[in-house]
Amino acid sequence: MNKHTKTKINSGKEEGEIASVFNRRLFLRSAGLATSLGTIVIAAACNDDDDDPMIPGTGDAVDLGSGDIGVLNYAYALEQLEAAFYIQVVQTPYSGMTDAEKAILTDIRDHEIVHREFFKAALGDKAIKGLTPNFAAIDFTKRDAVLGAAKLFEDTGVAAYNGAGKLIKDANYLLLAGKIVSVEARHAAVIRDLISPKTASFAGDDIIDANGMDKAVAPADILSAVKGYVKDTITGANVGK
Repeated sequence: MNKHTKTKINSGKEEGEIASVFNRRLFLRSAGLATSLGTIVIAAACNDDDDDPMIPGTGDAVDLGSGDIGVLNYAYALEQLEAAFYIQVVQTPYSGMTDAEKAILTDIRDHEIVHREFFKAALGDKAIKGLTPNFAAIDFTKRDAVLGAAKLFEDTGVAAYNGAGKLIKDANYLLLAGKIVSVEARHAAVIRDLISPKTASFAGDDIIDANGMDKAVAPADILSAVKGYVKDTITGANVGK
């Protein structure tokens, strides 16, 4: 693996600073979850020597769990993958990346870090470990490769949240998922527009059905689709049960 494909899910000081600028207590309160999930505390900074639980694991088997905890861990796993991807994209910009493109991709990175840290803190000691990404198949030096991967991750993320919605039993968690999937859909739209500007691709018929609805895909199918991008073996057989 070359320098363009190496990444850690936690990239250190800059990432910690991004996470720390958001008021997590306000986020929880706005979603009606402050009491049930408690106060979120994010370290403002760390370095490579820190004993940080977000340092990638070793490619072990990971069981997401059952019930709503399983659904939240499922979302947490996907947010880890997306955050790691965009961290790498911003750290090693592809050839010819414009200032406008970098600004968009940096904003998406920041959102994904916040989503990841939110789920980590909400789950507490029930959270799965930090996963080990596998981006060896992505050439981070090439625009088409990066945006193509971004399109895959964003479309998959939207379909994953939609598919998991019916499995969530707690109405507060469902509200939270709805708030996050709407942001993921915005990401998906802008990535598609970067690939094919000034076209209708942002809501193409490959993702929107005849009724104007987005796809909803079951966790088992999503995990199968993304397994090539994660070294860990993720088991989600009991998600939502």
